[in-house]
Amino acid sequence: MTAASPPEAARRRPTVRFLGLDFTTLPDEEVLAAIREMAEQERFSYVITPNVDHVVKLNQPPFNDPAHDVNRAYADATLHVCDSQILAKLARASRIDLPVFRGSGSNMTRLFLEQNLRVGYRVALVGGTEAQLLWLESRWPEVKFVQHVPPMGVLTNPAAQEAIAQFVEEARCDLVLFALGAPQSEMVCGQIWRRGRARGVALCIGASIEFLSGAKRYAPRWVHDYSLEWAFRLVTEPRRLWRRYLVDGPRIFAIWWRQRRRSEAN
Repeated sequence: MTAASPPEAARRRPTVRFLGLDFTTLPDEEVLAAIREMAEQERFSYVITPNVDHVVKLNQPPFNDPAHDVNRAYADATLHVCDSQILAKLARASRIDLPVFRGSGSNMTRLFLEQNLRVGYRVALVGGTEAQLLWLESRWPEVKFVQHVPPMGVLTNPAAQEAIAQFVEEARCDLVLFALGAPQSEMVCGQIWRRGRARGVALCIGASIEFLSGAKRYAPRWVHDYSLEWAFRLVTEPRRLWRRYLVDGPRIFAIWWRQRRRSEAN
């Protein structure tokens, strides 16, 4: 079965292209309205929130191959919402206005849940923990939640990817929260979209539930104002995040510089 096209309105939404991705330029409230519209569709859509880590991965083998499932998944996403002040600043240096959703992607998740979850709504959680599911159920007791927890290594496990796709297709939920981390969540969403058998909208939420439930701390406002969220997370989780922020993350500047030089040459 061929993949269903995204809703017609989704294709008309304004975007700006930066570092190989078509980011939405919709105001925050219109982003939430667009997700609400997609949740009501009988065709599957998915929303991703690229940050520096995503862009660096997409510019390295094997993900920089346009035929790779991860690369295709980022290209096919219905909505790209910027989740990085660093990307926004680099875009500004390239004379591109790239809006960031109200502080973070987890804020987008929080606002959508708070504004839309109601009696009769069906939500699937892919990944996460039993504790996270219990927190969601206690916060929104009127909502029907279901969960699928795949094994580790989804990125290189076709059987696990197939099981996730079947779960989402059979659950027929309005909203699917993918908490597998990048780029696993995005890749499987792309596969589900191409299969064309699911409905509703998926959000690739990363660690959003951990932040919303209080399991992880939000950065103070002043840290956000100075675009130092990365440093705050590095200090709070050094063993897990040191490589992302000290080795991989700085590569974004070389990626940006190369693409800027190519743009100037053209």
